[in-house]
Amino acid sequence: MTQPLPWEKNAAVPVPPAPEPVPLDAYTAPAAPEPELVPLDIYDAPAPAPKPAKPLVDIDSLNPAQREAVLSTEGPLLVLAGAGSGKTRVLTFRIAHMLGDLGVKPWQVLAITFTNKAAAEMRERLAALIPSGTRGMWVCTFHAMCVRMLREDADLLGYTGQFTIYDDDDSKRMVRDIMQALGIEQKQFPINMIRSKISSAKNAMIGPEDMLKSADSPNDKKAAQVYLELERRLRAANAMDFDDLLVRALELLRTRPEVLDKYQERFRYISVDEYQDTNHVQYEIANLLAAKYQNLMVVGDDDQSIYSWRGADITNILDFEKDFKNCKTVKLEQNYRSTGHILSAANAVVRHNSQRKDKRLFTAEGDGEKIQAFQASDERDEGRWIAGEIEKLHAKGTSYDDIAVVYRTNAQSRILEDMFLRAGVPYKIVGGTRFFDRAEIRDVMAYLKMIVNPADEMSVKRVINTPRRGIGSTSIQKIEQLARDGVPLQLNAACLTKPLHRKRYLTWIEGGCVRYLGSDIHMLGSGYQDWEKCARLLEKRVP
Repeated sequence: MTQPLPWEKNAAVPVPPAPEPVPLDAYTAPAAPEPELVPLDIYDAPAPAPKPAKPLVDIDSLNPAQREAVLSTEGPLLVLAGAGSGKTRVLTFRIAHMLGDLGVKPWQVLAITFTNKAAAEMRERLAALIPSGTRGMWVCTFHAMCVRMLREDADLLGYTGQFTIYDDDDSKRMVRDIMQALGIEQKQFPINMIRSKISSAKNAMIGPEDMLKSADSPNDKKAAQVYLELERRLRAANAMDFDDLLVRALELLRTRPEVLDKYQERFRYISVDEYQDTNHVQYEIANLLAAKYQNLMVVGDDDQSIYSWRGADITNILDFEKDFKNCKTVKLEQNYRSTGHILSAANAVVRHNSQRKDKRLFTAEGDGEKIQAFQASDERDEGRWIAGEIEKLHAKGTSYDDIAVVYRTNAQSRILEDMFLRAGVPYKIVGGTRFFDRAEIRDVMAYLKMIVNPADEMSVKRVINTPRRGIGSTSIQKIEQLARDGVPLQLNAACLTKPLHRKRYLTWIEGGCVRYLGSDIHMLGSGYQDWEKCARLLEKRVP
């Protein structure tokens, strides 16, 4: 109802309608039902079990061995997963079960995969199983995990959080420069041999000084000398190579108890995929992180260990039960990928391995076609036979798009291509230079790395003359020597005001070679003008 305003005293006031009559029994509560007769011993009886909630993650589609692995969430767990046995499915379902059904928080879970592709696939599968989200959970490779740790705490090791990561090409170029500076001939001491020895030493946690002391051959001695200088240059450049990422992260966990405790408390449930391909450093990192709560699940297949040439240690998986006395072992032996004949052949070959856990793969898919074997007289004969088999398949209706030829090394493709061209078989080579390995992309990345980390020596050297600026190798060597001697370069502002040499000196500045810029400021006339001109020029040319 609208009330009249003060100056509207004579205005008519609307009268509200009379309320509807209310029944007399409206306020009378209904009679309470008669109480049930309760047995006298009701309070002595156990409380009825609550109805179990329906699990969020449906594990009924898993086979018995897979289900056993998924439900084993506490304590150390070794899962021996044969080829095509669904290990990725087990890993994702186990994590999803912990998050969705057991109340484990996402940030308490660490899942380590072998490749970035595998990590991306696992994240996608988990997102499908747990729509509520997995925010805060780390699903990554060992290297990616170590980078995240080091970005946060690298200052504790004498680096800054903006350290540069040298990829294989950067590392190779630096080793080549060091060998040249030390007068080590690459013909006598191949660079790949030197780098392999240094990498092996790093992954075995052997420092350059210890390597030099124990060197008992010319190759080891030269490698140790390069290793010593490499460490010095990497430190000076605030940079790490791929091996350093693992080694420094382990150093951080070993020497800083507060850092180790932080990650042990956070990651209470840890799983590691492809455990048969872990090296010594990765093994140490995983064991350190899991030492407090012991909830470490490792998945792998000792029959698929193929990376011993780069430091993988198969004893990591073979000795897991010795390292964790209360370990539970589950074998995934049912194969979903291959037919019976293929599995029989694989079992017949692999049972001769000396270092392996006993297991035998089987399948419910039947025997399938028998395996064919062809013994070629040479590589050209092999190529002709492959081309002929492809043509037979195509004649029977198989599309060329459904046929793949897999070879071990890129060098083997030449003969195959030649035979395919002769037979008229269309083909496409899958692979080639990756996007980030293209020269122009690496140049752009080098400029970006310099902005973040001005001490990055290799990035400076890559772009100091890209595009061409008239800075030759002799000038670069002189500048490098001055930098190694700890001599900072200062440029007089007047150098930039004279057109004759302006271009050259600007390239020095843009290339990061100049540490300071000065001026004869005591000359209040021309000196101050030079400085103003210089400042305006740099504002335009240099970020």
